[in-house]
Amino acid sequence: MFKYYKGSLLFTALCMALAAWLGWDITGTLGGTLGILWIVAVLGVLEVSLSFDNAVVNATVLRDMDAVWRRRFLTWGILIAVFGMRIVFPLAIVAIAAQMGPIDAVVLAATDPVRYEHIITAAHVGISGFGGAFLAMVGLSFFLDEEKELHWIGLIERPFSELSRISGLAIGLVLLALYGISRLIDPAEAMTFITSGIFGLVTYIAVQSVGALLEQEEHVSHSGQDAAVAVAKSGLAGFLYLEVLDASFSFDGVIGAFALSNNLFIIALGLGIGAMFVRSMTVMLVDKGTLAEYRYLEHGAFYAIVALAAIMLLSVRFEIPETITGLIGAALIGLAFYDSLRSNRKDAKLV
Repeated sequence: MFKYYKGSLLFTALCMALAAWLGWDITGTLGGTLGILWIVAVLGVLEVSLSFDNAVVNATVLRDMDAVWRRRFLTWGILIAVFGMRIVFPLAIVAIAAQMGPIDAVVLAATDPVRYEHIITAAHVGISGFGGAFLAMVGLSFFLDEEKELHWIGLIERPFSELSRISGLAIGLVLLALYGISRLIDPAEAMTFITSGIFGLVTYIAVQSVGALLEQEEHVSHSGQDAAVAVAKSGLAGFLYLEVLDASFSFDGVIGAFALSNNLFIIALGLGIGAMFVRSMTVMLVDKGTLAEYRYLEHGAFYAIVALAAIMLLSVRFEIPETITGLIGAALIGLAFYDSLRSNRKDAKLV
């Protein structure tokens, strides 16, 4: 167990040390420093609780990737997750929204966190449209699968499996959801919401298309060298898919983190800790074959993804606490885990 989380624990120690230094620099008091350390710890726990379903879905992709790409997911991937999504992405939003340069955005984050927070939260509609649409496609594509044989909640999943014969159904459902929710918000924001949602759909289709093309190359490869190149390309496609998936999951967390702090660097440290643990958890799930052992765990994760997508889309009109989001995901995965254990016991008795 320790070997999977050794890197995460070391990373946590480094982040907490940086948080202590930052807290002392900002407050100059022991109490203030301890307060910032507490915020960083809470953000880390929050990120893990909100992203456990992300870890399960990541594991479904990683189990078909070779060890080299798994390692790259833990190294390059964590750099993208922590520095890209938790630091660069918010700064890019501020730079675009406020029409300023990247250096000015960094200065703004460091010197005027209140205005920085206001600009980020003002972009919530676009972020929710993109992330919600992408995650909705991820979740619906799992259930709209004609070849899917194992069902957890058959009353829901069997009809969806049959409906998979309707071409483009998932895209149609997401577009209807975007249109319906856009009617509930201000017309000026509605266009932003729908446009962002369409880009989320296009991103999902693009990532899937790249993966399909690379898999096709892998099938037509014959020589050992060509096969190795094809596998590498296939691993690259999976890596890109995982990074976009992680980005979609992290949108809500980045926005929600401002409820605890409006300091970019404190948020990055806390969410970065959570992101690292999610990656370690993903690799452990793959290596230990947990998804195969607990048959409904994957189903619970995809139900949680559909729920998160719905919450992200609805959040442009209704204020939904992060606690509710985390509890729904945890409850669905917990129920799936319990039913998996119960099914395993029944199978053992039959033997």
